[in-house]
Amino acid sequence: QVQLVESGGGLVQSGGSLRLSCVASVRAFNSYTTSWFRQAPGKDREFVGGISWSGDTPAYADSVKGRFTIFRDNAENRVHLQMNDLKPEDTAVYYCAAAFVRRVGRTLKDYNFWGQGTQVTVSS
Repeated sequence: QVQLVESGGGLVQSGGSLRLSCVASVRAFNSYTTSWFRQAPGKDREFVGGISWSGDTPAYADSVKGRFTIFRDNAENRVHLQMNDLKPEDTAVYYCAAAFVRRVGRTLKDYNFWGQGTQVTVSS
């Protein structure tokens, strides 16, 4: 069983930046494809971006492309989500998700390990 813990959420003004981190309980976290999802109030959970176990070119949702970056820190067994130029519509609970698969999936069913989420609030 893989346990995921997110951190780094908070309140930021529009145009600001935040870096979210996801740490895993397993030693070989770089063997897992890892993605970030988010869920705004009253909306479905949606794919934000993901990085495969091999670290190939990450995949992003169109709404965040060019503003968000996903990268691994294998030394610390973490996956980060760097969020720049934040907008009020980015306000949501952000979840880290992982699966022992080769490719980044964009749906919830592609992942069997989930964190508890971290709140990101962007004020206008």
